[in-house]
Amino acid sequence: MNSQNYALLDLSSKVEYALLALLELASHHEKKVPLTMGEITSKQPIPERYLEQILTNLRRAGVVQSQRGSKGGFILVREPWQITVLEIVTLVEGERKEKEQSEAPTLERRLVHEIWEQANVASMEVLNRYTLQDLCQEREARLQQSPMYYI
Repeated sequence: MNSQNYALLDLSSKVEYALLALLELASHHEKKVPLTMGEITSKQPIPERYLEQILTNLRRAGVVQSQRGSKGGFILVREPWQITVLEIVTLVEGERKEKEQSEAPTLERRLVHEIWEQANVASMEVLNRYTLQDLCQEREARLQQSPMYYI
């Protein structure tokens, strides 16, 4: 088995779409102008019905704000550098439940669980290291490295 093709952490569509939508909002944050769902879906391949659900959840969680009217749309409540990828993953996926130990924990089971716990902590540290600002900056850097020529 090729370990590079094996995804231990599954990136759900919901998380991916939320991060793509927030990346668009974060890249327009300086302008202080709300983005409509249409503007987001024109830049990112997100089904509109999904986007509506995601933005509603992010609004309830206090990450985005919606503005009504002709100049309406969505806007980030906080600065992009204040919002981590881990926060979004946790919001979108919901808090994971602690698994109850069904049987008496044997030494071997404890060993296996400890390794899993280390993997879990490591993944959370990585996701917590990146903010929406980092994603925006990395995108800009990569766009400048390989300029697209439009005719």
